[in-house]
Amino acid sequence: MVIRRKKYLWRHSSGRWYVRKCVNGRMIYLGRITAEEGTAEFDHQYWEVVSGKRVEVKTSWAALIAAMRETDKWANFSPRYRKDLEPIFEYLTDKIGNADVSRLTQADVYDAMDKNRHRVNFANYIPIAIRMLCKLAIRKRWRHDNPAIEIEKLKVPKARKKPHQPWTDWAVEKMRTEGKPLPRLIFEIGVGSVQRPGDWLDFQWGDYDGDTLKLRQNKTDKPLLLPCTQALRKALDQAKSDLGAAPHPTRHILTRPDGSAMSYHAMARVMINERRRLDLMAYDQHALRYRGVMELAWAGCTDDEIASYSGHSSKKMIIKYAGEARQIMRARQAAAKRK
Repeated sequence: MVIRRKKYLWRHSSGRWYVRKCVNGRMIYLGRITAEEGTAEFDHQYWEVVSGKRVEVKTSWAALIAAMRETDKWANFSPRYRKDLEPIFEYLTDKIGNADVSRLTQADVYDAMDKNRHRVNFANYIPIAIRMLCKLAIRKRWRHDNPAIEIEKLKVPKARKKPHQPWTDWAVEKMRTEGKPLPRLIFEIGVGSVQRPGDWLDFQWGDYDGDTLKLRQNKTDKPLLLPCTQALRKALDQAKSDLGAAPHPTRHILTRPDGSAMSYHAMARVMINERRRLDLMAYDQHALRYRGVMELAWAGCTDDEIASYSGHSSKKMIIKYAGEARQIMRARQAAAKRK
């Protein structure tokens, strides 16, 4: 006997169950199931939510979040920013989804941050999301103040602050000579495109013309046209050839074994496994961008030229890593003269 899952039932990666449905292309959360899966109470709660019989506060956080997703402001956010906020929305829906928006205090915001102190980035996004939602609540007259204004951010403990270590020449050589095809392709895209890891996943075969890659950055929404390095062209051409037939322009370059688009976490697992196998754990995937910056500096590029390639909106990181590259280059030149 085949047991079919209920139509609107969805399970979050945390194990929590929700009822949601797609309306006009947008996913709307109708409610959460708190009962244990497989019980009569679980079924009862599901049908209560689906039928609309569950009594919920009209000015709840779940209703406010649903309203936010319908706004032009939300639609105009970059995909990257929406992706950063979604986990916070899910967290708020889970914890206070049925609570009245007007009852939240600033102390409650700090409490939520303290409970998530083990993941500082997530904790610091909580007041950002609440502040945004409360602005909408004020416009809807659901509350009169914004409790998330002037919230102090949590600081990352010094012991956990670890700067990304740019890939050294020997680490680059080891990956290129001993790396497996998929992690090596990820590696070349990282170094060659000089983009953030989140952007690597968006590249499709239609973005590659045999010489350049085009993209619109997730974080800045900036369009870029990137001439490929020789190593990147070779990796892309090999990956294209391995597919056998010419890939469809909308097929992603980085995919799972079944051909579907690769997720960020899946890509991270591939790279961690390969770095562990090659004893390269000191060099993470974020540092591939900095290696690309250093290679541009070694090639004699100015900070402005590097920024035009990397798309950095601030030159702080360019100055740091390009400065390190130039120091290494000058030291090598000095050593050569010393002989």
